[in-house]
Amino acid sequence: MYTQAYSAYQDTNVKTASQGKLVVLLYEGAVRHLTEAVSFFNDEGKVDPSHIEKFGADILKTQEIITELQVSLNMDAGGDIAKSLMSLYVYFNNELTSAHISQDKKKLEFVCNMMTQLLGSWRAAANSTANAPAAVVRSALDIQG
Repeated sequence: MYTQAYSAYQDTNVKTASQGKLVVLLYEGAVRHLTEAVSFFNDEGKVDPSHIEKFGADILKTQEIITELQVSLNMDAGGDIAKSLMSLYVYFNNELTSAHISQDKKKLEFVCNMMTQLLGSWRAAANSTANAPAAVVRSALDIQG
């Protein structure tokens, strides 16, 4: 019952969120999945065989989130910021693929750290535009409507 209530809350949160808040939610999800993937490493620096499937699923989910962030960029209106974010997202996905194959904890931690820093920036941007009209939010966050 708790799981159903939480799922309903999450669904409502996403459906009623501003565009800036949606970007923040995506970043939060990416950081959460990366943190979980990092937690599967054992003392020898490898992923325990019992966690391989979940480890891969967390990385894949993060890559799906990053891809969603990529397609939400407005490359025409976003200018240099959108181009820089696109380059970062491509880089992150490449690093995650490499980290998944080689079980490289340092690469995962690096991407997680960068995503955490970007999350902070997006939170600040979303909060500063929380009461603005949707068109202003889209423009400020360089995302398509």
